[in-house]
Amino acid sequence: MSKVRVRLLLAVAALAASVGGYWLAQQLDRAGPRLTSGTWLPQPKAVRDFALTDTTGSVFTRASLVGAPSLVFFGFTRCPDVCPATLLELAQVRRAAALPTLRVVFVSVDPQRDTPALLGTYVHAFDPAFLGLTGAARSIAPMAADFGVAVDRVELPGGDSTMDHSAVVFLLDARARVVAVFTPPFEASPLAADLRRAAPWL
Repeated sequence: MSKVRVRLLLAVAALAASVGGYWLAQQLDRAGPRLTSGTWLPQPKAVRDFALTDTTGSVFTRASLVGAPSLVFFGFTRCPDVCPATLLELAQVRRAAALPTLRVVFVSVDPQRDTPALLGTYVHAFDPAFLGLTGAARSIAPMAADFGVAVDRVELPGGDSTMDHSAVVFLLDARARVVAVFTPPFEASPLAADLRRAAPWL
């Protein structure tokens, strides 16, 4: 075999390897990061529009989520365990992830009792940067359903009540699309590491 033909074959092999590597990189990029404490969705899920009220009394809509990544969690201020434990972890995650624009958004599933002022006092006790959202039940219900969060009011003896709800943390990218979900138990260190891995996709 001539030297010219050998060089030609080597050049073709190198080109094929380069094209193959580029294709593989593209496929991995589309697949998203590998998370250790959550699940990256095969396809991002756009959040439907909504209109709620933040802790300052201002209107907060889907457009308010655009421009920066967010962690969204549904709960209520009277929650005895899951909500405060999760918010404590998320406060640590926000600091450890070192993503300056990352927001944590807490959506109340108990709007009858969670006023903007009460919600503000509650979430800011965990982190002054946390955002709290409340509003009419007719506005929260479709938003919770859009995220796939189950909510149920449970009557207690003596006329009181509590709320059963899904304990899931949703990761949204800067286009207000759900790109990953995290389920209990939540641990700050691995979750923060996952967010750093996910940063290029956010």
